[in-house]
Amino acid sequence: MNDNTRIVEIKGIKVVEINKIEFSGKRKIDWEGVERYLKQYVGSQYVIEETGDTIYIGTDFPDEYAHSRYSTKSHGTIGKAKANATQAIPELIYTATDVVYRPNLDDKHKSDAPNGWYRATVYFSLPVTDDKGNKIGTNTFRGRMIIRYSSKKKMYLYDIIDIKKET
Repeated sequence: MNDNTRIVEIKGIKVVEINKIEFSGKRKIDWEGVERYLKQYVGSQYVIEETGDTIYIGTDFPDEYAHSRYSTKSHGTIGKAKANATQAIPELIYTATDVVYRPNLDDKHKSDAPNGWYRATVYFSLPVTDDKGNKIGTNTFRGRMIIRYSSKKKMYLYDIIDIKKET
């Protein structure tokens, strides 16, 4: 865990609390900057506490995360949430829950995910600040972590999608 994150439990759910906004912008997210930031994780591996599964970070992850159809359509609060979730990738993997397998049904992914996909639920929160940068609250989000299952039977983080603000 880094100095900018911590894991808290809210109503029995582990939430990764991110304390600093690294990527801000009301209209446009710097997805190139997000991709550069994510490259620090390439070659790393982390374990999901709930299942004991090891999740690897491959060279395709930064580009997919930053430039997927989901990312390019994510604006405003959701885009900002996805961009800032990058600060807590190890913690999000660790706290992932409800891991579910799905077979690969798309020819497009025949080579990179021939053994299918796993999806897991992740929770994280970001600070809400006023015009002066003072923290006035937090927003909590839920997302689906997409994990590809490679031909070598390794699980690789692929993306985080379906991010929704929790009430």
